[in-house]
Amino acid sequence: MAVSQVCPGLFLSGLDPALNPGVLSSRNITLIVNASGLEGVSYPPMDNLRVLHVPVQDQPHAPLSLYFHSVAEEIHQNRPGATLVHCASGRSRSPALVMAYLMRCEGLSLRQAHQLVLERRPFIRPNAGFWRQLIGYENALFSRTSIRMVATSAGVLPEAVDTLHDAPAYCINV
Repeated sequence: MAVSQVCPGLFLSGLDPALNPGVLSSRNITLIVNASGLEGVSYPPMDNLRVLHVPVQDQPHAPLSLYFHSVAEEIHQNRPGATLVHCASGRSRSPALVMAYLMRCEGLSLRQAHQLVLERRPFIRPNAGFWRQLIGYENALFSRTSIRMVATSAGVLPEAVDTLHDAPAYCINV
């Protein structure tokens, strides 16, 4: 039932914590972003709880980037309430959406966003397709990229290309 706090008011998890009323109420969750690919999930009935559904499977070709902007805006508009972004296990889709939010609304580079989310949830592993989409989003936002995809013996993996942003990433304006 691990819930990871990425920033004040922004949490990341798998499906099970999102169904637990104690988890939601103790963190003042008023917005759930469901990136699990499951429709019709029954969340606990709670006052002021909204759910945003992101109908994307955890497949490299899935168009998660279609939701980067709208999810980031929903998270941003949800303040002062708290947001829980979840997928099935909190490893691929939901961390990718949180990184997109951190780039768009907090001004972090993809590398900084990844470092922050990885620090708070060490077992994240967005698939290669989501990494490519995040790289494209970073380029669209900032006209540069801080990560590139490289072929390794373990498959195609992200690699830092920007040494100018080695400072730790912190949430701002939260």
